Amino acid sequence: MSEKTQVTMTAEQLAKWEAFQEAEKKKEAAERRKQQRETYAQLVDQELETALPELRSLSEQIKTVKDTVFGNFDTVLKMKAEVVGFKEDGQWSHTFTNQDSTMRLTLGVNTVDGWGDMVTAGIAMVRKYIESLATDAKTKTLVQTVLRLLSTDKQGNLNASRVLQLQKLADESDDDQFKEGVKIIRESYQPTATRRYIRAQYRDKGTGAWRNIPLGITDVDLLTEEEKAPEATAEADETEAKAEP
Repeated sequence: MSEKTQVTMTAEQLAKWEAFQEAEKKKEAAERRKQQRETYAQLVDQELETALPELRSLSEQIKTVKDTVFGNFDTVLKMKAEVVGFKEDGQWSHTFTNQDSTMRLTLGVNTVDGWGDMVTAGIAMVRKYIESLATDAKTKTLVQTVLRLLSTDKQGNLNASRVLQLQKLADESDDDQFKEGVKIIRESYQPTATRRYIRAQYRDKGTGAWRNIPLGITDVDLLTEEEKAPEATAEADETEAKAEP
């Protein structure tokens, strides 16, 4: 058992001793925080070294499956062209449904609108015709509404969906210049393909509604236990093995 020693101090010595103890406590606390920060940094390094390879592997698997699906359905599209007798040029997405209407797959390519040099000539022709219709305040308001269809974005590009609206107006018009201008605009359309996408769906047996299969790293959180793909059973594996030559 340790012996207690009584020390006599002056008030000044006691103050210095208490200040020393307080400084030591702060030093120890700072050292603990430093050790905690080092431990935290080491833990982050360890978890990143584990997570990143797994996520890179997952990304590569997704790309492999994506390439395979697009490759397989490229054959389907070629057969479709043979069956119907023509190729659907300019179509950026295709939807396929099985005969039982229980599975549906949409393959597509996102695009960015782009236009050739002749588009300015087409716009000028359309503007000339539209502005010629402004004979009074009422028609001027209508003309301004139509001219908004020719407005461009910050990059100077037209909106492709608005051009389709112009086409409807041109079809209802008897003015050849108007029709020719819209035709030039449409022929100048040069969209740029960006990223391919896949949308997979299945029919819910209970409700009959189409349900999306989550394919994104964010969307998989919505996947319930009932929606998870069934694992191969031992019986199925045995049957498959017997079927092999």
